[in-house]
Amino acid sequence: MNSPFPKSSSAAGEGEIIARLQPDGVSGLETITYQYPLKLISPSKPAEDKSVLVFLLSYGGGLVGGDQVDLSIQVHPQAKLTIVTQGHTKVFTSTKADIVTRQTLRAQVASGGALCLLPDPVQPFAGSVYEQTQIFKLAKDASLCLLDWVTQGRSARGEDWSFVRWLGRNEVWTLPGDDDSGGRLLVRDSLLLDSAQAHPQMKTLRESMHAIGIMGTLILRGPLMKSLGDFFLAEFTALPRIGARDWRSEDAKKAEVIEELSTAETWRRDRLKMEKESGLLWSAALVRGCVVVKFGAPEVEAGRIWIGSMLVQEGSIEKIFGDHALLCVR
Repeated sequence: MNSPFPKSSSAAGEGEIIARLQPDGVSGLETITYQYPLKLISPSKPAEDKSVLVFLLSYGGGLVGGDQVDLSIQVHPQAKLTIVTQGHTKVFTSTKADIVTRQTLRAQVASGGALCLLPDPVQPFAGSVYEQTQIFKLAKDASLCLLDWVTQGRSARGEDWSFVRWLGRNEVWTLPGDDDSGGRLLVRDSLLLDSAQAHPQMKTLRESMHAIGIMGTLILRGPLMKSLGDFFLAEFTALPRIGARDWRSEDAKKAEVIEELSTAETWRRDRLKMEKESGLLWSAALVRGCVVVKFGAPEVEAGRIWIGSMLVQEGSIEKIFGDHALLCVR
């Protein structure tokens, strides 16, 4: 029996999001399409008008071995798009090492547009094989906030970097015609975690991770993210440099207790204490106009609390994209 419906032109796992500024000045969706195993949901009535919100999901709460996801994103001039998830992106076990689960995201952001991609971390299960590629092409005055992080797996079940392979690559390019006719590569950030290619002096991938349970990368680019990027760079510059040891005299320490600290100084003091107690490590650098932040922590919750405190304290994400952009760190 022939189906009365036309055949779909999209393949399994394909999706498309097009955000455009509407006549009333509010960002909205021109197109949102998806095919299994990818699922995209956008609230029919946004809670806020600062950006249009899309949830990036998958059926069954994760990706099965061999799943292929290919998502295309376009943000038109002056539009703002926020993409979040509703929990960890679980990558289920592959029955064979050559069965690879892949996610590919290609995004293009036009002049004055902004894209905020703040998902929950990827959680690869033991025996999983996962590859992720995310490519962003930005106009000269477009803005991007990208958070990409991965956990050790299901620690409650004893998993500790027990997957077969995890490969992630993020690229940020200028749009063709902005700086040169072919576009310019600004940042290429790649991470390969392979159980078969552990450190020569360490037998397993777990040993080479030195008790780190989560690691992540935050990439910031564009005029709307300048304040946040400057904030990370300034906080990194202010970090203690000699073994985190306080070289002040006892009198100076007592004087600080007596002295009334500002709200920002109190927050910084408490954050530094948390970083030291939780074993969190991080760095920030300016690379061709992009601020690249790297961080790692022994516990997933410590990483979440830290990145959340930084984003909330500075305030740009909530101000520009709305409170819903911070769902992954609440």
